[in-house]
Amino acid sequence: MNNVSSHFSRGLSIALAIAGLGAGITAIASKPPEEGHMPPLDGAVTWLNSAPLGNKSLRGKVVLVNFWTYSCINSLRELPYLKAWAARYKDDGLVVIGVHTPEFGFEGEPVNVRRAVAGLGLTFPVAIDSNRSIWDEFSNQYWPANYFVDGKGRIRYRHFGEGDYEQSENVIRELLHETGAVVPNDDNVHPMATGPEAPSSHDVRSPETYAGYLQAVHFASPQKFASDSLRPYSLPLSLQLNDWGLAGVWKVGPEHAELRGAEGRIRFRFHARDLHMVLGPAKDGRAIRFRITVDGEAPADDRGSDTGPDGAGEIHEPRMYQLIRQNGPVRDRTFEIEFLDLGAQVFSFTFG
Repeated sequence: MNNVSSHFSRGLSIALAIAGLGAGITAIASKPPEEGHMPPLDGAVTWLNSAPLGNKSLRGKVVLVNFWTYSCINSLRELPYLKAWAARYKDDGLVVIGVHTPEFGFEGEPVNVRRAVAGLGLTFPVAIDSNRSIWDEFSNQYWPANYFVDGKGRIRYRHFGEGDYEQSENVIRELLHETGAVVPNDDNVHPMATGPEAPSSHDVRSPETYAGYLQAVHFASPQKFASDSLRPYSLPLSLQLNDWGLAGVWKVGPEHAELRGAEGRIRFRFHARDLHMVLGPAKDGRAIRFRITVDGEAPADDRGSDTGPDGAGEIHEPRMYQLIRQNGPVRDRTFEIEFLDLGAQVFSFTFG
């Protein structure tokens, strides 16, 4: 998810990412116009950090509704700003609400969302929208997506994708001013972020890439996908930029590939500072050991937050894993991951 993304707007996401357009899609006037009343928030399966919230209880408050999902790199990179705004403007009448709407099946499990919210240090209310009820009420199509609601319950601005944080904060202040709050008009927040939440580099030429057959592109192994069936795969002799391939016996399903034989590997030719993968442990919950290389060598200082200098790591829970964060110049590199245990589930690659 290299800027904005949804199941049916991937082309837009990839185009924005490759073009380097980090800004959102919607422009803002000096005074945000009215765009209709906020839809209800009644469809959540449960709420975290709060009792259920609704239009009536939020009247008089400025509300920022953020659609996100916890394995989306674009959503994660936006979180430092959401957390900073929630803390800075809480006493002035701002309520930040995270609506967690899943992309992958495992993201719809409340236990997984609860663990992610705790691990990410989120304290603002989160509605778990596993059935996409709130998503549909808003007619939303993107992760992340922000809807800014005034004290009368009207949507006054919306922003899709990462970026334009100063502009979004100006909207928050304008809407708070309308409620009578006295807030400064300058000195925007500048949160410091590390790991996956750190800002993306400007040199990203690799798009989000899926391992499931419904959305997979640039698959370069000599064998074609055997949908929902076991098949042995072998790595291609060479890879062009953004090509990837499997080795070993895999079962490729609609949203992920599952390793069913020994010595499973994946190779990807990429161009970005960061490489992440959305991975899951074995279906019975067993942890999966892995080892990665870059251009045939251990990553050393180019390791991500989920790998050691020798490239070793483990999959303990379904989520996004940061495997590579390069320190030097960004160039075309060949990444390889070898899974040392059966049962690894591979959903996607994302870059930054």
